[in-house]
Amino acid sequence: MRVVLDGCAIATMDEKATELSPGHIVVDGGRIVEVGDGPAPDTHAEVRRIDARGCLATPGLVNCHHHLYQWLTRGLAQEATLFEWLTALYPIWAHIDAEMEAAAARAGLAALALSGCTTTTDHHYVFPRSAPELLEVEIEAATHIGLRFHPCRGSMDLGRAQGGLPPDEVVENIDVILAATEAAIDEFHDPSEASMLRIAVAPCSPFSVTKDLMRAAAELARARGVRLHTHLAETIEEEDFCRERFGIRPVDYLEELDWLGEDVWLAHCVHLSDSEIERFAATGTGVAHCPSSNARLGAGIARSADLLAAGAPVGLGVDGPASNEAGELGTEVRAALLWARLRGGPAALSARDALALGTREGARCLGRATEIGSLEPGRLADIALWRLDDLGHAGIEDPVAALVLGPPRLAHLVMVGGEVIVEDGRLVTADEDEIAANLDKSCGRLMAAGSR
Repeated sequence: MRVVLDGCAIATMDEKATELSPGHIVVDGGRIVEVGDGPAPDTHAEVRRIDARGCLATPGLVNCHHHLYQWLTRGLAQEATLFEWLTALYPIWAHIDAEMEAAAARAGLAALALSGCTTTTDHHYVFPRSAPELLEVEIEAATHIGLRFHPCRGSMDLGRAQGGLPPDEVVENIDVILAATEAAIDEFHDPSEASMLRIAVAPCSPFSVTKDLMRAAAELARARGVRLHTHLAETIEEEDFCRERFGIRPVDYLEELDWLGEDVWLAHCVHLSDSEIERFAATGTGVAHCPSSNARLGAGIARSADLLAAGAPVGLGVDGPASNEAGELGTEVRAALLWARLRGGPAALSARDALALGTREGARCLGRATEIGSLEPGRLADIALWRLDDLGHAGIEDPVAALVLGPPRLAHLVMVGGEVIVEDGRLVTADEDEIAANLDKSCGRLMAAGSR
């Protein structure tokens, strides 16, 4: 059945910045087949027609960095720096099991869907020896909720005994890591254009991974044609660690290991020099900007506007809910605009620039710029519909400004590949109350295990 969204304002986020008001979108076979001005034409074909008056249609949001398991440990280490926060939480995370992971993943993915997100990554790097199947658990959760999913098989092999930050009980052997990563690619990675599931290779960070693993991970990813992801340049403490251990800055460290390129996107990148920004742009290296998490941990304000101006891909990330206490990607669009203006003044980033970070630019980071991130005929039908005729948004003439600058809100309708997963602001693929109850139970179990 065709689906027609009729009567809405439309921000296509295409390269021409096309906007229509009112307009219509026609979806068929999981793809957008028409985006036009005015009402949709009558057709004799079987059609589901959705009255979208009072709404703004945008591409579904793209989340470029996340840690779903951290839904289990929100609200802890509230005044800590990143290193202090990690030191406090590593021992708790060592007790995560498959049931807990399932509860956290479903909660996090549900929150993303309700916030207008249609594609998300997840960087999972904690694999207790008693629960090695956690990646499979979150993949099952994403399939259930209905999001397009890019899980990253993360890893840590540099424990405290070797000078790293994580305790030795939460790191893995490099051979185990590489075997598990390749097995995940073999079993789950789907490179097809309409893919709902793609695997990335993702050693955790310079302070939790050896050089040997970084090199081997890059070789594996390129041999198998998958993308590379890691944390980088998040804090001054990380920069100090790299200078002391490697004698160079974090970006130089990655470049030395052949970790810059169009197949790489990096989380945070708060502390970059002018020359490092130029290197990112020249190599096509992407950045997942996580404004709320960076603020919560006091890490600093990333130079997102400078990266964009240089031509580097810059998407948005919720990051771990334990360093954000929220999982809604829509709020990150607004935060990105405000943080950029705090750094560079009121003209540093426009409302449309901020929305591009959450849509078109995020698709670039994940290597899917020709498939998602804009509303154009032939693109996958990943669409978010936002109600803007409520008390908080009515009267703002510019619908994009209403969405980005107005009060944060959840999506009215969300469609992934033409399938509706959120309707009238409610998740239709799962029971929200049941998800919340299971999360609460699992959080209690984990905190009890971690306190023993």
